[in-house]
Amino acid sequence: MADTPESPRTDAVRRVEEPADLAPYIDHTLLRPDARRAEVATLCAEAAEHGFAAVCVASRWVAEARHRLQGSPVAVCCVVGFPHGDASTAAKAAEAAAATGDGADELDMVISLGALKAGAYREVEQDIRAVVEAASGRLVKVILETCELDEREKAVACALSVAAGAGYVKTSTGFGKGGATVEDIQLMRSVVGADVGVKASGGIRDFATAKAMIDAGASRVGASRSVALIGR
Repeated sequence: MADTPESPRTDAVRRVEEPADLAPYIDHTLLRPDARRAEVATLCAEAAEHGFAAVCVASRWVAEARHRLQGSPVAVCCVVGFPHGDASTAAKAAEAAAATGDGADELDMVISLGALKAGAYREVEQDIRAVVEAASGRLVKVILETCELDEREKAVACALSVAAGAGYVKTSTGFGKGGATVEDIQLMRSVVGADVGVKASGGIRDFATAKAMIDAGASRVGASRSVALIGR
């Protein structure tokens, strides 16, 4: 497991006044289904060079990223049940266990959106808890896909994530009809409190947007255009 410089639940390492200050907040992301090995190599090299918090990849690329980041403080994050969240709990747990076996430090799992919308809250909590247990102590972030939820559902999803032992809640997959908003970050932070992280992801393409998310309470920012965000 990477020795990250800050506790994953308290990633706000310094004030963000200029683009370069964003680097410790960023999960440098490559989740396109047509991603190539050379692109993963570039992703990892950029993350190590600029001091990003993590790289975020699909399970196929975890071992590759782990190899390329060996000895680096950059964490390797793997998505689980991505992008729809409708895999069975057993399948999500198996994917989580396989990813940690391949060297993942963090897991970004997609919530069971259908179960949440149906009010099957025990099922949602059990689904998250199964991934948390399979993660064997690694950080688990729960992707809510906030663009599909009303305010009450967002709050409930945050509460269930905390109850199930997740260390973070996250706005979006980046594959939905909408991404992170300042209002959602504020709501999520108000529900989870200070000891659980909030990750803003989806549609963050410039410094002003990223800074607004952090000012609203985000402790991580997921982005695929990370190098541009920090002004490089």
